[in-house]
Amino acid sequence: MSYCVNCGVELDSSLKACPLCNTPVYNPYETSYVKSGTSFPTEKGQVEEVKRKDVGILFSILLLTISITCGLLNYLVFDASRWSLLVIGVCMLLWVFFIPLFIWRNINAYVALLADGVATALYLYMITHVTLSDKWFWGLGLPIVALITVIFEILAICIRKIPRSFLTNLLFFFLTVAAICVGIELLIDHFLGARLWLTWSAVVLTVCVIISIMLITMLSHKRIRNAVRKRLHF
Repeated sequence: MSYCVNCGVELDSSLKACPLCNTPVYNPYETSYVKSGTSFPTEKGQVEEVKRKDVGILFSILLLTISITCGLLNYLVFDASRWSLLVIGVCMLLWVFFIPLFIWRNINAYVALLADGVATALYLYMITHVTLSDKWFWGLGLPIVALITVIFEILAICIRKIPRSFLTNLLFFFLTVAAICVGIELLIDHFLGARLWLTWSAVVLTVCVIISIMLITMLSHKRIRNAVRKRLHF
């Protein structure tokens, strides 16, 4: 049962036009209308895909606009403190962290990690212009950023040089966590002038070492490794 699209009157299946308003009756299952080109389009429309480079350019312009706007507001209107450095620093970090995903996708991993570390250190230095002292930056902030950057550079080398699997990725993860926690606690002790001694990081180190020994045992014995893979389905 069909109805007229114009007046809504019930139509017989054999009718070619509405008996009330003479509106043509089109059957969407018939191909004659498509061939004649009177009712239905013959090609499907397709929206052009957005390129990653275009998204990166838009992202860069957005961050640059935010930085310039906040800088001008800070300089001309709200000039009680250098608060715009915090916003500009965040925009800089976002650009350095995410722009390789859009524009420089083939950038070297070591260079990208180094750029991330330098950008983070520069942002912390910007914060010193808002705080009362920069002692925390030179004594604690910069050493921690340098430590984490070096650890991730070593991790990147290991990932590229050593064949990866689920177990090796877990091993890298726990070793990285242990190194970062131990390094941060030692740097904090040095900054405070206290004795270099492990407390909370010793707990993290113990757990990570135990798990790492288990993972190394699995990786070094093929039968154990295959049995674990079958049971965990990876």
